[in-house]
Amino acid sequence: MNSPFVLTPFSADCENKHAPLAGLGLAVKDLFHMSGLPTGAGNPDYLKTHPRSNKYKGRQNGQENEQVAEESSQNSTVSALLQAGAIFKGKTITDELAYSLHGQNKHFPALTNPAAPAHIPGGSSSGSAVAVSSGLADIGLGTDTGGSIRVPASYQGLWGLRPTHGIIECDNMVALAPSFDTVGWMTRDLNTFELVSRICIPGHTQHAFSDTVRFGVASSLFEGVAHSKECNAWINETIRRQFKTTDISSDRLNLTELESAATFRVLQGNEIWLQHGQWIEQEKPDIATDIMARLSWCKTITHQQVDAAKAQQQKVIEQLAHLFADIDVLVMPTTPGIAPRCDADETALANDRNALLALTSLAGLAGLPQLHLPLFTLHDAPCGLSLVGKKGNDLALIELAKRLLTR
Repeated sequence: MNSPFVLTPFSADCENKHAPLAGLGLAVKDLFHMSGLPTGAGNPDYLKTHPRSNKYKGRQNGQENEQVAEESSQNSTVSALLQAGAIFKGKTITDELAYSLHGQNKHFPALTNPAAPAHIPGGSSSGSAVAVSSGLADIGLGTDTGGSIRVPASYQGLWGLRPTHGIIECDNMVALAPSFDTVGWMTRDLNTFELVSRICIPGHTQHAFSDTVRFGVASSLFEGVAHSKECNAWINETIRRQFKTTDISSDRLNLTELESAATFRVLQGNEIWLQHGQWIEQEKPDIATDIMARLSWCKTITHQQVDAAKAQQQKVIEQLAHLFADIDVLVMPTTPGIAPRCDADETALANDRNALLALTSLAGLAGLPQLHLPLFTLHDAPCGLSLVGKKGNDLALIELAKRLLTR
C-alpha cells in the first residue's frame, strides 16, 4: 500500500502518559499549518510558492529532508489534540486544494482504500482517512467543505463528523470556501471518536437533546441509494421500534426542487476563486484536468448567479428549519452507496460527485452538524448513514449514536 503521508517525523512521543489521548496516533491533513512544517495543500506548486519552516528534520514524500521555515503558527485544533496527548504521525495527502471528493491526486502515488481495495478512498481528506483505516493512525484530522470528511468516512467504514459551522476555529490553515469550511475528524471506533470530539468541540457551543428524541427519516432520500435495504432494516429495528419517528417524504424534502447541489456549487465556487484565483492566474500551477476545469468554471461565476444562489440557500435553510420544528434528528444517507471502483471512468466519477453533492450540500448550506455512522457493508465495501442535528447538537449526536448502538 502506498503511504498516505507526505511528511513524517523521525520520531514522536507523548510526554504526558496520562493525557486523554495518550498513545493515540494523529494524522493531519496537509492543509493545517503546524509549527516549523511546510503546508502543500496537495499541490507541489502551492508548496513552492507558499514556503513555511524553522529547521525541521523528517521524511517528506518518502525521503529524508531538512526544511528551513519562517513561520511558527499552528492550527488551534492541532495544538489541542497534541496537548491532549495525541502523537503526531505525519501530514497526509489531500486532493489538490481540497477541491475533490474522490481521493485521487496525480502528484502522489495512488492511495489504496484499505477497507475496499478495488474502490477509491474518497476525498479530500483522503490521506487522513487511509492512515486511520489502515491502522497507521488512530485519529484522522481533516476538513469538510462539501463532504470531505463524510465521504471518505463512508467509503472507508470510519466514524466522521462535519461539525456545526463556525464552532471550531479554522485558523492557520489553507481555506477553500470559508463560508462552508469546517474542521473534522475520523476514527475507527466510537469511543475514540467521542474522546476526540470532546477535546475539539467547545462545550459552551453545545445543546443536549431532551429525554424524548424525535426522529425524522428522510425516506424519499433512502429510496434512491444503493444500500436502501440495509438502511431501512436498521432504521426499522433500531429507531422506529423505540423512538417517535416521522417519515420525511419528497413533498417535505426534495433535493431537486431545493436545487441544493447547484446552489452549493455556485456559492462554494465563487469563494474558491476569491481564495485561489489570483494565485492560479499568476503561477499557472500544474493541477489535474478535472479539478482545473472546475476552477476555470469558478472564474466565470457572476454576481447575479451568487445573489440567486444566496436566495436559494435561504430557502434551503428555511425548509430545514421547518422540518426541525417537528423533529430533533434527521436520518439520511451520507453517500449514494459504496465508493466507485478505481477503474471508473471520468463520466462515472463526475456523476458520483454530483450525486454526492446533492446529499452533502444540505448540512453545508445550513451549517448543521452531520455525523456519519459506519454501519453497513455492501458488495464487500463499507457504507452507512447519517444523523443530522440542529446547530450545537454535535456532542448530542455522538451521545445519541452510543445509545442507538447499545440498545
